[in-house]
Amino acid sequence: MASYYFDNREEFLERLRALVDGGAAPETIRIRMPYQVPEAEEILGGRPSPLRFFALFGGLAGFGGGLALTIYSVLSWPIIVGGKPIVSLPPFLLIGYLLTILCGSLGAFAGFLLLARLPSGAALAADAEFPERFVIIVEEEERP
Repeated sequence: MASYYFDNREEFLERLRALVDGGAAPETIRIRMPYQVPEAEEILGGRPSPLRFFALFGGLAGFGGGLALTIYSVLSWPIIVGGKPIVSLPPFLLIGYLLTILCGSLGAFAGFLLLARLPSGAALAADAEFPERFVIIVEEEERP
């Protein structure tokens, strides 16, 4: 693992460009900045996060699960009241909607935990040691 420390924003960006152009995979590069630098994200290839799919599939699973739960419940233990249909969608849609929100948010949170590159001990030490500096940490790639 290699670490680079910079006091100057331009030197930081030059070294980051050199690392990416030199063949370092952007997934192995971690950066710490005292303030947001949009150019750094452009250099590392800021692509859309797959986190949205976790929320989408969680929401779809919640909606389907909510409808399945309510329909299964009334078919297993029917209560016929006033000749109303046993499976009536309007009240079941409310349960589906609520479970869409619940499972979608839980799916997004689970996706965040899975996709987040939480800081390592070396990165935390670098932040504590040099809080006002730009830091680049290049982790070694795992080879099969």
